[in-house]
Amino acid sequence: MDSWSGVPDAFRVTDGPLPAPWEALFGPLRRSKIDDMVVVAQIGQSLDGRIATETGHSHYINGPEALAHLHRLRALVDAVVIGIGTALADNPQLTVRRVAGPQPARVVIDARGRLPSGAKLLAADGVRRLVLAGPGAKPPLPADIEVVPLPRAGGEIAPSAILAALAERGFRRVLIEGGANTISRFLAAKCLDRLHVMVAPIILGSGRASFALPPIERVDEAVLTPMKLHRLGDDVLFDCDLSAQREPVGLANKSM
Repeated sequence: MDSWSGVPDAFRVTDGPLPAPWEALFGPLRRSKIDDMVVVAQIGQSLDGRIATETGHSHYINGPEALAHLHRLRALVDAVVIGIGTALADNPQLTVRRVAGPQPARVVIDARGRLPSGAKLLAADGVRRLVLAGPGAKPPLPADIEVVPLPRAGGEIAPSAILAALAERGFRRVLIEGGANTISRFLAAKCLDRLHVMVAPIILGSGRASFALPPIERVDEAVLTPMKLHRLGDDVLFDCDLSAQREPVGLANKSM
């Protein structure tokens, strides 16, 4: 795994293939087929499609190699995005710790202004921290937090509006990390280039489902995606190419 150390820099500044095995895993995230942005989501789940037990316990469904993969994704993107539900339930740091690499900006979708000022992801460490808030929402946050007001539709901020706001602020590569509701909304809105589904060899039997999408009547209405498989320790990564259906966002204002 020593070959990883130079990958974050090579990923950003060179056009040649990344050293093995990283090109197969991360090469598709370098540039979009649609516009100037690349949007990838990752979700970890059990074999039966659960991200947590009925009580919300999830540490850890996936193994150490799968967790390292998530941290590598963080090291390659400009910004990592979570919803307020994940922020409140897990209080994540959203930092790169398991591998070498730069820290991404940390973004929370908080339509109603519920994020507490002591959230770990707001730690002042020199990294940009953004809160995407609905109109009139005034979360009690430190002065150095970028609060971005965005319109709400049906009580939620549309994924397309989120990506447009991030592009306007110079973010070109974006990781939608969680939770399941947020990833499902981006998937349903056709706002993803890639979807990484990390499946662990464990059956929970019940619990919180990975995806919650609008119902369909026929199987031929389902999302059909080209896919590659990668074995990461005991886990299997399903790398789904959604670029054919991704809605265009536009150009980022500057390169990160």
